Amino acid sequence: MVEAARKYNRIVQAGTQHRSCPAVQEAARDIQSGKYGKVQWVHCSVLHARATIGKVTEPQPVPASVDYNLWAGPAPMGPVMRKSFHYDWHWQWSWGDGEMANWGIHYLDDVRHLLGWTDVPTKVVAAGNRFAWDDNGETPNVHFALMDYDGLPLVVDIRNLVDPKRRGGNAGALYRGFNVGNHIQFEEGYIHLSRGGGGAYDKDGKRIYQYKGDGGAGHAQNFINALRSGRREDLAAEIEVGHLGTTICHQANVAWRAGKEASVDQVRESMRSHEDAVDTLYAILKQLDGNDVSLLKKPFVLGPALTYDRKTERFVGDSADAANTYLRCSHREPFVIRDAV
Repeated sequence: MVEAARKYNRIVQAGTQHRSCPAVQEAARDIQSGKYGKVQWVHCSVLHARATIGKVTEPQPVPASVDYNLWAGPAPMGPVMRKSFHYDWHWQWSWGDGEMANWGIHYLDDVRHLLGWTDVPTKVVAAGNRFAWDDNGETPNVHFALMDYDGLPLVVDIRNLVDPKRRGGNAGALYRGFNVGNHIQFEEGYIHLSRGGGGAYDKDGKRIYQYKGDGGAGHAQNFINALRSGRREDLAAEIEVGHLGTTICHQANVAWRAGKEASVDQVRESMRSHEDAVDTLYAILKQLDGNDVSLLKKPFVLGPALTYDRKTERFVGDSADAANTYLRCSHREPFVIRDAV
């Protein structure tokens, strides 16, 4: 898509609307100016409480209003093995990329925006599984990863389970009192931002500044303004920005899909280089216990430690062959994405 946008000189915007949110824009300026000091690490969390999608044992009919061939596009036109045709495709690998690329993309793109990253992490290890539910979903409902961007640790923490013992009812988990958003850690405090705004906090957790936003309400107008100016530089989320943000989601998914069953000790060992990653594992264990998950019956899936080459956009080194098998999805005719534009 980036190559096509360049070749045909087109204005192409990604739908990561937080790029147009005043709160994220202001916080990005403050962080990159050094207002709060040096960034130590980042924790990106999406801790929603979803329900199981249910289980069917026979293919379900495609709604009469749907052109299944057109709907599937390059993806397989396989049997529909889910109760709900719409939306729940997110949790099946042929059509979706799980919560990591559903909600995760918005906050992972925020990380790149806030810190001024020009590329993507080069190190990643991931663990998780689809716990507690026996359904037609395939993607993990607990998925966390430890990434490295030029020496800066990033913990990605995606969970869809309730947390009944600590929060009760149907509420999901929390990280520092919030269920979603980014926590940018500095020596003397941190910033938390989620959709619509956030704040800067001292090391005692007291808010010292409020960032006010609108969740990116002006994103469509930003696109229209760029169409009028004819300048892709005017886009808040130009297509290459969307590509790089999405790449982080794919890195985390590939790192999990290339994995195998592992013990808690093995998962802990894989994350031991960063305290927040280990703490995240302990929080997950408590949440799984609250959902009566037996890790003997349903253990973690732990991926290998992977290295990503930014120039070739492929994994290299140990376990690269296993990881790179997931870089290319189905290209069903006639919806084929050619190697050259």
